[in-house]
Amino acid sequence: MRVLVGLGNPGRRYRATPHNAGFRICDRFAEQNHLGEPAHKFQGAFWRDRLRGEDVGVLKPETYMNVSGDAVAEAVRYLPVEPSDLIVVFDDMDLPLGRLRIRPRGGSGGHRGLQSIIDSLGTKDFARLRLGVGRPPSGWKPTGYLLGKLGKESRQRLDEAVERAVEAVETLLWRGIEEAMNHYNPSPPDTGEEKKE
Repeated sequence: MRVLVGLGNPGRRYRATPHNAGFRICDRFAEQNHLGEPAHKFQGAFWRDRLRGEDVGVLKPETYMNVSGDAVAEAVRYLPVEPSDLIVVFDDMDLPLGRLRIRPRGGSGGHRGLQSIIDSLGTKDFARLRLGVGRPPSGWKPTGYLLGKLGKESRQRLDEAVERAVEAVETLLWRGIEEAMNHYNPSPPDTGEEKKE
């Protein structure tokens, strides 16, 4: 079994904010794969179905971002999965808006939701997909930016990136992480951004 975990904060107030990119990826993945309505399990919204012959789960922890690890650890205890079966998707201010970065393992990079999962599972060995939301404009505090509403143009770019992230998750699931990394980690050709690690 593989489980897609999206990080975000519950409630209408946070729905369209950059910090809820992980939730949006899960919602879109569930919609595209016709998973229907989620159950309330593992302290969150949880979908489970067979897709292309494989058992796939989707979890949106509703514990608030900074304690996401509680929900993920509960899911790992009760489902037939190991941490290595997880794909965690979340926002990242250190990447330009719309940029994707997939890794098979690693640290939290200062992301508290990811750190909560690492602490709760006792391992860094799980796949993650970061969706860049960029840095706040001059004069903005990071928290205000992450939990605020984006302007029209930025919102459109984030919408497009969510669609691309769902494609990346599906590539990772069906074709493996190496192919997903090779295809989605390089800079998009129209940004002019140099590839860097």
